[in-house]
Amino acid sequence: MTTTTEAPPRSAQRTRPARTARNQQTNDYFDLAERATAAGLMGRRVGWYAARAAFLVAGLALAFTLLLTLGDTWWQLAVAVLFGIVFTQGAFLGHDAGHLQIFRSGRHNEWAARIIANLVVGLSHGWWARKHNKHHGNPNVIGKDGDIATGALVFVPGEEVGRTGFMGWVTRHQGYLFFPMLMLFGPVLHANAVQTLATTPAIKHRTAEGLLLGFRLIAFPTLVFLTLGPALGAAFMVVQLATFGLYMGATFAPNHKGMPLLPKDLKIDFLRRQVLTSRNIRGGWFTDIAMGGLNYQIEHHIFPRMASVNLKQARPIVQAFCAERDIPYTETGLFESYGIITAYLNRVGLGEANPMDCPIVAQYR
Repeated sequence: MTTTTEAPPRSAQRTRPARTARNQQTNDYFDLAERATAAGLMGRRVGWYAARAAFLVAGLALAFTLLLTLGDTWWQLAVAVLFGIVFTQGAFLGHDAGHLQIFRSGRHNEWAARIIANLVVGLSHGWWARKHNKHHGNPNVIGKDGDIATGALVFVPGEEVGRTGFMGWVTRHQGYLFFPMLMLFGPVLHANAVQTLATTPAIKHRTAEGLLLGFRLIAFPTLVFLTLGPALGAAFMVVQLATFGLYMGATFAPNHKGMPLLPKDLKIDFLRRQVLTSRNIRGGWFTDIAMGGLNYQIEHHIFPRMASVNLKQARPIVQAFCAERDIPYTETGLFESYGIITAYLNRVGLGEANPMDCPIVAQYR
């Protein structure tokens, strides 16, 4: 059942504006931030991240050991699944470093994110940082959030018009095709990383990223093929990439897909923009680990620098605050969210959905 980043600048986080009718909504954010700070949720969790890093190293060690010792057996495809899972967990850790959650030093966080993204996961940190920062600043804002930009899939109603032939068929059935298509997401992410480093200007530490990424994308498949041979090696890489893409997409998609889309010119404060466009996923400890803490997406978008392990404790604080301010707070089960996404994509593909009819958005026009 459904219950219906950019962060404010540091200077704004330290100085509360005077209460006036004009900035009352801005003060709402400061009130909520004070509650989270008073609960001790904004501090570093060094031990937690040290444990996650240790588990990541252990997972990689186990996966490589199995790859090199099991021999020529189709059980290696299970090892390929393990690699896909471990690489995705690495992406979650790199994500937290990119949000400056791990170290006090921004430089240390940045290098941790860069090494994990390029060397472990096979992504460009420079590409991810640019794309993800825009998303956090404008989640589900049409024309500003690249995560809803039209590509193979159409997320914005009206942009399906004119699609004919094979792509028209895909668009009309995109809800049902969404999860199978996620299995192609891994190679797309790797290709985007290479293209970004090759063509995008002003990427910080481009040479370092290029060396790390090149080593990851060449050395890993080479090791697989040398160990398993061409046939089993090819099957291994297909399964690993499919697992990685499906796991990544199935984790990130529930966060915003099927939530209200905001017009580019809509005037809405930071807090409401983040809450209205985000969805939490209910679940226990397994969901927390499997989704890397991203199941608390509302809290993450409000407090992007909060350690992911603290988001669960922030949840009741944010829920209560949203209830006081009459701000809709959306939370569903995981499989329910998948059903919502599938239905939404199908409606968009058939030209039936119109986000401008959303009563929530209408309040802020």
